[in-house]
Amino acid sequence: MPLHATTSDDLLARIRRRPADRRRILFTGATLVTMDPALGVIDRGDLLVEADTITAVGRHVPAEDAVVVDATGTILTPGFVDTHRHAWQAQLRRIMPDVDDLAGYVMSTLAGHATVYRPEDMYVGTRLAALTAIDGGITTMLDFSHNSRTREHSDAAIRALLDTGIRGVHASMGPHFGAWDRQWPADLTRLKDTYFSSDDQLLTLRLAALATDEIAGPALAYGPELARTARDLGIGVSVDAVFGTSSSEAVLRWAGEGILSPEVTLIHATGLTPEAWKAMGETGTTVALAPTSDAQIGLETAIPAVDEALCAGIRPGLSIDVEVALAADMFTQMRTLHAIQRMRAVNAAYGTDREPSRITTHDVLDFATLQGARTNGLAGVTGSLTPGKKADLLVVQAEDLNNMPLNDPIGTVVLGADARNITAVLVGGEPRKWNGQVLDVDLPALRREVHASRDHVLAAAHPSPRS
Repeated sequence: MPLHATTSDDLLARIRRRPADRRRILFTGATLVTMDPALGVIDRGDLLVEADTITAVGRHVPAEDAVVVDATGTILTPGFVDTHRHAWQAQLRRIMPDVDDLAGYVMSTLAGHATVYRPEDMYVGTRLAALTAIDGGITTMLDFSHNSRTREHSDAAIRALLDTGIRGVHASMGPHFGAWDRQWPADLTRLKDTYFSSDDQLLTLRLAALATDEIAGPALAYGPELARTARDLGIGVSVDAVFGTSSSEAVLRWAGEGILSPEVTLIHATGLTPEAWKAMGETGTTVALAPTSDAQIGLETAIPAVDEALCAGIRPGLSIDVEVALAADMFTQMRTLHAIQRMRAVNAAYGTDREPSRITTHDVLDFATLQGARTNGLAGVTGSLTPGKKADLLVVQAEDLNNMPLNDPIGTVVLGADARNITAVLVGGEPRKWNGQVLDVDLPALRREVHASRDHVLAAAHPSPRS
C-alpha cells in the first residue's frame, strides 16, 4: 500500500466513486498468503477484486480499467473469522479481567448486567464489537447473541451488524436469567424472513443453544426439538458451554439421536471424553475453540482442546468469547493457542525419547481463517484468497518497525503483526478500513453512546440505595 496518506486517500476515493457492482481493484506486488492449499504463498503476487469477489490470483494479472493499488511491502491474507463472540457485552470490556471461574462470569454478567439491557444497549455493544473486529482484521464474526429478551433486542443486534458492514453471523438465543418475552425460538422464523431472505448477503442466521440444562434450564439446551427448528429453517446451530462429563454425555446422546452434523458447532469442547470426541469426528461436527477463555477463566480443564480435535480429525475454528474478561483480537487467540499447545507437546515428551507433536503457525492461521469459515458454515464464501470467493481480505504492512524485514510471511502475521499493521480491510470488496483507519465511523459520537450505555447498565444493575 502507498505510504503517503494523500495518495492512499486518493485511491480510496477512486474506488468509492465507482458503483460497488462495477468496481475493479488490482492489488499488485504483495506477498499473498492465500490459505488455499492449491495456491499456497505467492511472492510478489497480484490479486484482482471485481465487485465483491476475488476473480484472479497470481503474478502479472491483467486488469484493464482497474484501480491499481501498489501493495509492495505488504502481506495480503484472508480476513480472520471469529466463530463465537458475545458481542452485546462490548461496553463492559474488561470489567472483570481477573474473573476466577465460569460461575463468577455467569452471576455477574448473565444474571446481573444482562437483565437490564435495553434494545439500544444491544445495538451499541454489538456495533462496538463489530467495528473493533474490523479494526483488528476480523472480517467475519459470529455473534452468539444470548440476550434476546424481546424481538426488539434481536432486531437491534442484527441492525448493528448491518450498519458496520461486517460479514456477520447472528446466532440467536434466549437469555439465561431475568424476565423475557419467551419469543425465542419461534421468533427465528420472523428474523429469517425479515433479514436473511437471500443466500448472497453479508449476514447469515444460526440457532444458538447451550449444551446442557445445568445453567439455564432445559428450554435453552440443545436437543431434538431445537435441532428440528434449525432443520426446518435451513440454518446451522452453535452450541456453547460444551465441557465436562455432562456435555460428553449430551454429545453421545445427540449422536444417537442423529442431531450431530457439519451444520452443528460445539464451542469450547474442554474436558470431553474420548468417546464424545469419536462421535464428533465421525459425524463431521465442527468445533470452535476459545483459547484465552479456556485458559484464563479456567473452563473445565482450562486447556484449549486443539489436540483432542485434531486427533478426532477436526480442524477447529477460533473465537474471542467474552470481552468482559478477555482480549478482543485474533492475534491473541492464535498466539495463545500456538504457545499452549507447543508447551504441552514438549512437556509431555520431556524425559522421553518421543518427538513432540507440535502445531505450526500455518496451523493456527488456518484455524483463524479457512477453518473458521467452515465452522461458521461459510467455507465456500470466505476464509481463503481463492478466485470465486468473496473479497474478505487484509493488507498487512510487512516492513513496519515491528515486522521488518519480512522473512516468513505466515510467521509475521501470526507472531509479529497486530492491528496497527493492518493498512486495509475489505469485506465483500468494500473497504472497511483504509490507511489504518476504520471507515464511516463518527468516533466521538460512538464514544458518547458507549459511555452512556455502559453507565445505564451499571446503574440499573447496581442501583444506589435510597438515602
